[in-house]
Amino acid sequence: MSENKLTKAINRQWAGLKGENSWTMFKVMAEFVDGFETLNKLDPCISIFGSARTKPDHKYYKLAVDVGERLVKEGFGIITGGGPGIMEAGNRGAYNANGLSVGLNIDLPFEQSHNPYIDPDKNLDHRYFFVRKVMFVKYAQAFVVLPGGFGTLDELFEVLTLIQTKKIDEVPVILVGSEFWEGLKDWIVSVMLEREGNISPKDLDLIPIVDEPDEIVKIIHDFYKEAGKLKPNYEL
Repeated sequence: MSENKLTKAINRQWAGLKGENSWTMFKVMAEFVDGFETLNKLDPCISIFGSARTKPDHKYYKLAVDVGERLVKEGFGIITGGGPGIMEAGNRGAYNANGLSVGLNIDLPFEQSHNPYIDPDKNLDHRYFFVRKVMFVKYAQAFVVLPGGFGTLDELFEVLTLIQTKKIDEVPVILVGSEFWEGLKDWIVSVMLEREGNISPKDLDLIPIVDEPDEIVKIIHDFYKEAGKLKPNYEL
């Protein structure tokens, strides 16, 4: 195929993609409307992030169950990504404590399917990651982040960036599992802060690392004792 023919073929494909964009806009709007109408009615919730691959016999799965139960007993609902692993464990803890259990599912080809511990009317399906992220952030009074992979790190740093740039109000972001997170924090300090100067020392205050549910509760209570009223992030 000559360069000219190749260019024409690319242009035809590009024209087809542009034609699909209008329909994509309506799909995105529908997801936002569905999410807002469901989550606007909820009491204060906390988002729990973590790996979909963590098995029920793993210590972090059991810890996430305990965290979900403990936070429900403190009066919060639980929001997770709705899938297996740590997400299932967080919802399971909420379910065990008869609390609000929300799942924000994402359509994935191999991995994701909703877990059985989500309230049936609080089980939302998403096609687009960015819509799902808005729902996580807008309605969470804190973020509890257990060990995970790329998706967990993506969600963690998205929240930290929004707080750092003041696009949302500051809320607690709590890393759970010092054995997992300390290496990352050491790199953030030694490379991002001290060597490259890409963050400020105050930014380190945004990521406390803990190991016990009671420590999570204390951070959240102490924060809101100073910050005042719980509220959604309406700026989003």
